[in-house]
Amino acid sequence: MSKEMQELQKQWHSVVQSIHSNSNVVAFMNSRVGQYLDDHPFVALSLLMFIAVSAIPVAFFLIFVVTTAIMACIGVIVMEGVVIAIGGITLLCVLCGLGALSLGVSGVLSVCYIVLSSLVNYWYASRGQMKQEVNGSLPQKSPAVLDLSANNGKNE
Repeated sequence: MSKEMQELQKQWHSVVQSIHSNSNVVAFMNSRVGQYLDDHPFVALSLLMFIAVSAIPVAFFLIFVVTTAIMACIGVIVMEGVVIAIGGITLLCVLCGLGALSLGVSGVLSVCYIVLSSLVNYWYASRGQMKQEVNGSLPQKSPAVLDLSANNGKNE
């Protein structure tokens, strides 16, 4: 043999010795699985080939899983932002509608108050006139009518 082959053999032998002297390898070889694989080299070679060949598809799958998880997180963040923006716009529209509705209801209630107070004033005034005509005295405004008309002027 040539010197190069002898050197290569020595290096290979030292690598094998370092593997066999590793404490984890010694513990595995002393286990039942290690002893079985040591007794059945074809099974050990088949298992080694399966692990070596399946490493690439497993790696691609793990890369796919990690990429999908990252994209899902980014998508969730973007989707959450979109949902919050739509919710905020919806809330703004609802609040504007409620503001307009409250102004309308306040206007209607104010008009109702003014109309009802005017009717009550008219009713008291006409009632007072009727009493005075029955008694034969001159028509005068009653003090209650004066108070209500004074309140109407303050509210408007």
